[in-house]
Amino acid sequence: MKRTFTLVLAAIAAAALFGALVHAVLVAANVSKPAAVTVYGLTPRRLWATAAAGLALAGVAIGGLALRRSADRIGTGNGRFGAIAAVAAGLIALVNGALNLAMARGGPGTGNGVVGAAAALVLGVIGMALGGMALGRFRRAI
Repeated sequence: MKRTFTLVLAAIAAAALFGALVHAVLVAANVSKPAAVTVYGLTPRRLWATAAAGLALAGVAIGGLALRRSADRIGTGNGRFGAIAAVAAGLIALVNGALNLAMARGGPGTGNGVVGAAAALVLGVIGMALGGMALGRFRRAI
C-alpha cells in the first residue's frame, strides 16, 4: 500500500513538473498567450509537433529501458544500442521542437503546434539525458 501510494504521488509530481517545464518553454519562446480565434483540427504544424513529441516520448522510453538494462546486466544486450537510439531520438525531437517554436507566430490555439513543440523539446532533453546516463554506465563497465 505504501509503495503504491508513493508511486502515485511520484507520478503526479512528475506530471506537474512536466507541465511546469512545458509552460516555462512557452513563456521563454514568447508564445504563451492563447489565440483570440481558436483553430480546430490537425494542421501541418500540429502534425509536425505531435510527431516530434511522439519521437521524444519513444526516446524517453528507450532511454529508460537502456538505463535499466545497463544496470541489470541481464539479457542478451547491454543497452548500448538503446542508449544511442535514445540520444539520437531525443536530439531529433529537441531540434524539431525548437524549430517549430521558432517559426510559431502565436500561442496555443493558433494551429502552430506550440504546445506539442514545447513538449517535444522537454521530452527530447529528458530522453537525451537518460540515454547519456546509460552510455556513461556502459563506458564505465568496460
